[in-house]
Amino acid sequence: MKDKKLRSSEWFGHNDKMGFVHRSWMRNQGHPDHMFDGKPVIGICNTWSDLTPCNAHLRDFAEIVKRGVYEAGGFPLEFPVMSLGETLMKPTTMLWRNLASMDTEESIRANPIDGVVLLTGCDKTTPSTIMGACSVDLPTIVVPGGPMLNGYWRGKKVGSGTLTWQLSEALVKGEVSGEEVREAESCMSRSAGHCMTMGTASSMACTVEALGLTLPNAAAIPAVDSRKKVMAHLAGNRIVEMVREDLKISKVLTREAFENAIKINAAIGGSTNVVLHLLAIARRLGVTLSLEDFDTLASRLPMIVNLMPAGEYLMEDLFYAGGLNAVIDAMQKHLRPAITVNGTTLVENAKNTANSNSKVIGDLENPFIKEAGIAVLHGNLCEKGAVIKPCAASPNLMNHRGRAVVFESIEDYHNRINDPSLDIDKDCVMVLQGVGPVGYPGMPEVGNMTLPKKLLDQGVTDMVRISDGRMSGTAYGTVVLHVAPESAVGGTLALVRNGDIITLDVANRRLQLEVSEEELAQRKKEWTPPQPQADRGYTKMYIENVNQADQGCDLDFLKGGSGAVVNRDLH
Repeated sequence: MKDKKLRSSEWFGHNDKMGFVHRSWMRNQGHPDHMFDGKPVIGICNTWSDLTPCNAHLRDFAEIVKRGVYEAGGFPLEFPVMSLGETLMKPTTMLWRNLASMDTEESIRANPIDGVVLLTGCDKTTPSTIMGACSVDLPTIVVPGGPMLNGYWRGKKVGSGTLTWQLSEALVKGEVSGEEVREAESCMSRSAGHCMTMGTASSMACTVEALGLTLPNAAAIPAVDSRKKVMAHLAGNRIVEMVREDLKISKVLTREAFENAIKINAAIGGSTNVVLHLLAIARRLGVTLSLEDFDTLASRLPMIVNLMPAGEYLMEDLFYAGGLNAVIDAMQKHLRPAITVNGTTLVENAKNTANSNSKVIGDLENPFIKEAGIAVLHGNLCEKGAVIKPCAASPNLMNHRGRAVVFESIEDYHNRINDPSLDIDKDCVMVLQGVGPVGYPGMPEVGNMTLPKKLLDQGVTDMVRISDGRMSGTAYGTVVLHVAPESAVGGTLALVRNGDIITLDVANRRLQLEVSEEELAQRKKEWTPPQPQADRGYTKMYIENVNQADQGCDLDFLKGGSGAVVNRDLH
């Protein structure tokens, strides 16, 4: 494809008024004449921000990628997009995932870019940039920013996020002091990088590698390891080659690639958030993918990676044990022959990778959990589906029947959860309404509700919890999530009342509210939709156009793509 006309030549390749305009102002940065003479222009899409601590090192990574691009004969141009910092942004970064994808899409399309390098890290920075890139469909490669080094506190290995939930319960029970929590903060987060547990950031990094969008074995390399810098440099080399080969993102993200990613997410004990993001990405490309595929393809597959929150170790340990390549090699009989960004299939890239630590990476014959993939539930409480992560749940609660204790909003939950008079026991089912994509808005990670203090004091460690919200990938518990339709749009979840009996039967994929159809119909007549949480701006647009969880929570008008062609000039 060396003779293929470069897209950037429509900007830089003309000796007329517009060619003058496009080149002249770029020269104020010191670019010499030969940079405009037919070199592939590589856009480096940077999600760096001081307000996104997991991505705060990506400014340095951009310079390393540029070296690789220059070396391969390309012209690198870095550009910023909206960065989504999971630990700071309120009410939830999921509210802005689609906005960041629009930023990415339009920044790529509007500019003289032939190929794209996506610098990602924190949870939503990965799917948002990929969604945007899919809607333009140029050659694209991802450089994941990498996890933090393992956390250590008082002689014990601690995982980011997972320690948060442990400490929050300990605080409620009075087992740790505020001073001890402050001490733990820096012990948990002691280097650059994203969460080193198998939370959403690590799950998405592994998922993107399994999709074929990174160079082999990129996901698990710690952010501060020099080998991560090598990977960034080589990605700069490779994206120039991909432009010359016309290896577009749509050629990599096939149905087979999505199937591989779903199966690898089961093998690593990955986050439920991966479900939403893969559904949204697939819809941008027109790849057929449904919520049911996650259950059909992977729910019976084993977990062979022993990482927190479902296991014992962390991402640094996974890298030393062989990285995701060792996992892919162990899973090869379940995987499809899908091409990756280096032109070779996923399985071929990982062939014969040594597993250096069987305590961290198991195999199909000796898994850590036999059936670990995400289960998709149905029933009158979730007509369009809900999900649960069995590897993070309590086996004794996977078949459970209990009395509902209903919280109508997150504020209602906070106001009442530790009220000594709250009528709740360990066999109850906690139900949280109003935290879906429309109702909150944005579908925050509040589904793993902290248990009441009086039950924690009794030694209760888990209860069935149900909501239309999400759960952090670093969290754990018997938590039913992503209930669709959500309560704010009139799903059955909105009709649940205190004292109703709910049955959870994961083995048979059922979530049932034991209330007659006649009674539910009457409750629906009495139900009043909640007032929207915004009356202007992007949030209003989001509320009016967001899809439900079973479709990935993208905006309805963003389905598909608009391609890379821009026909009209600016002057």
